[in-house]
Amino acid sequence: MLKDVTFGQYYPGNSLLHRTDPRIKLLILVEYLILVLVASTELAAAVSIMFTVFLIAVSGVKLRILLKSVKPLIFVLIFTALINLFFTTGESEPLVDWKFITIYQEGIRSAVMMLLRLLSLVLGSSVLISLTTSPLELTDAIESVLSPLKLIRVPVHEFAMMMSIALRFIPTLIEETNKIISAQKARCADFESGNLLRRVKALVPILIPLFVSAVRRAEELADAMECRCYHGGEGRTKLKVMKACARDYIFFTFTTLLTVGIFFINNITIAGIVELCRDIF
Repeated sequence: MLKDVTFGQYYPGNSLLHRTDPRIKLLILVEYLILVLVASTELAAAVSIMFTVFLIAVSGVKLRILLKSVKPLIFVLIFTALINLFFTTGESEPLVDWKFITIYQEGIRSAVMMLLRLLSLVLGSSVLISLTTSPLELTDAIESVLSPLKLIRVPVHEFAMMMSIALRFIPTLIEETNKIISAQKARCADFESGNLLRRVKALVPILIPLFVSAVRRAEELADAMECRCYHGGEGRTKLKVMKACARDYIFFTFTTLLTVGIFFINNITIAGIVELCRDIF
């Protein structure tokens, strides 16, 4: 399961999203989150899903890789959908009323909407940031977007560096965890049988070496940064200067208009569109 985690991994490419300025992608990500979370009707959800499909299409990332990013979250997605299915009440007659199980039409709608919303959030944020933006570009973008906070003495550079290092070491720690699990299994360790308490106790031989390895890597990274005379962002220059082009501004403007329009789309229903078409034709 850990091999399927793609968060924090960068896949090189030359797609539209790969060539988009990382600062613009951060702003688009914020608008995208608003777009998906605000969509509350079927029509608005359809618009957000189509925009997600558009982002996937222009990212150049293979569908197989995107499905791997969803696989570790299948349990969370199913659990969230079931919670909305069984605990959402409605004004109409229940579709299923058997013992303690009661399912309303509104519950099915809520479960489907929540499932689609979570899938869109995972896929959209993955193709916008982690899969199409290198850690170095992401660090520079975060520092540039948050640069106004320097006026109130917020250590923006250090904050961006910490986030970049955290994202960079997620795949490394996952790989280290897989090695530890393989080593423990070679010593006849059992992680699958027994009750829940026994399985939790079986994780101790994994967590302790992983914690020691993480601390050791952190110390090695700190020593390497000190040897290279790293003392923060003051006076530092950029090897690659970020520069947005007209294509990036058009992309950002399109997303902004779509995000603003979703508030108006929420007030439009499919039944209203059908009635309007009948009146016209």
